[in-house]
Amino acid sequence: MPAPLTPADLARLPLLADLPPATYDWLLAHGERRTFADQQEITRPGEPAEYMMAILAGGLQFFRMVNGQREPGFRLEAGQISGVLPYSRLRTISGYGVATGPTVLFVLHRNLFPELEQVSPELVQRLVSAMSDRARDEARAQERDEKLRALGKLSAGLAHELNNPTAAIGRAAQALTDRVQQQPALLTALVQHCPSPEALAALVALAEPAGTENRGGFTALECADEEDLLADWLETQGVPDGYRLAASLLEAGRTREELVPLAASLPPEARPAALAWLESQLTSRCLLRDVQEASGRISTLVSNVKTYSHMDRGAEYASLSVQAGLESTLNILSYRLRERQIQLVRDFAPQLPPIRGQVSSLNQVWTNLLDNALDVLPLGGRLEVRTRQQGSFVQVYIIDNGPGIPPEVLPHIFEPFFTTKQAGEGTGLGLDIAQRIIRDHGGRLELRSQPGQTEFCAWLPVLS
Repeated sequence: MPAPLTPADLARLPLLADLPPATYDWLLAHGERRTFADQQEITRPGEPAEYMMAILAGGLQFFRMVNGQREPGFRLEAGQISGVLPYSRLRTISGYGVATGPTVLFVLHRNLFPELEQVSPELVQRLVSAMSDRARDEARAQERDEKLRALGKLSAGLAHELNNPTAAIGRAAQALTDRVQQQPALLTALVQHCPSPEALAALVALAEPAGTENRGGFTALECADEEDLLADWLETQGVPDGYRLAASLLEAGRTREELVPLAASLPPEARPAALAWLESQLTSRCLLRDVQEASGRISTLVSNVKTYSHMDRGAEYASLSVQAGLESTLNILSYRLRERQIQLVRDFAPQLPPIRGQVSSLNQVWTNLLDNALDVLPLGGRLEVRTRQQGSFVQVYIIDNGPGIPPEVLPHIFEPFFTTKQAGEGTGLGLDIAQRIIRDHGGRLELRSQPGQTEFCAWLPVLS
């Protein structure tokens, strides 16, 4: 049976030091001593937050739940106080608390705080001050976590966005290598049969791709028929792999109507090499265009990231375009939009005036609002991003046709640490941070919601 606690045991804690004897007597009469083995769970997510916990021996390691997994949070040692403190709004435990080594706690139920305030206003003031410091430190840590969480989502989407053009460049480079290696043999086979200068000029004139977007003007069904006819005709010209060449020639917009007169101007024995050379040139040009488009897509993504993060400037306020920030954020989130088959509607007001703000901070707002909408939208849902000018303000609307926010939740939606998501899936700080950023810009963030439509509207003052 462990020895009962004494005032000296409590006085070793800095927050409980130098208190009147009557205060120690009251604490010992109303609190209780609890012991825990090493690695024993002390708190669990979802449990009611009921006790102030003063660590007399051992320590506590707290873990956050992130995507269903435990992640280390903060650690407290002997002499520190955790749990619920006077005037705390904490009602539910959000993570695990585990004993580090044999641990002894002095716990006091929150229902006793009003009486404690009568017994020792000084101690309550100390605890409130400690709670303020703890809340400030935790808010900073949570804000960092929120930014890292958003960055993780954006990084995942960006990786997918970069993967497609990168893979396209790799495939095109390999195909171009094969084509370039074939060119000397094709050219040699062609000139051996001495085609006329006029025939060579006509051949070179057709070596520029024409209209790949419509494949020679044919519909999809007509294109399949034309490909068969072109392949048959190529074989009559002595081309051994007519079906392969037919698809590439037609893809580049070259048809039988153009190739028949060309073939007629060439010696029969030169036609296979000439048509093979033409197909190789056209395909190479198309591949080069694919490389240019893919590299352009990568450049656009890099530019979007630069705009999104404001890497080329500091954190100063400057004149900026709201639409540019929205576009860069939407482009970075495009993978999630496609993944969920979201119908995206851009409704941007023309000639919107600039505002004065921080690009990276405002883009964090757009990310939070868009990300929240994507979390609740059903597959194939609708998301609208709208801008308007209202007097001396620019309005940015984020509107989704999701289930809406329940009326009982609406009053709490901007409260820090309030979240309707499962434990570990959200910090409850996204909307609080968004609201504070908009206020720091001299604006306001409004919310309207009903079943089938949720509308956030950010008001930002026009640059004067």
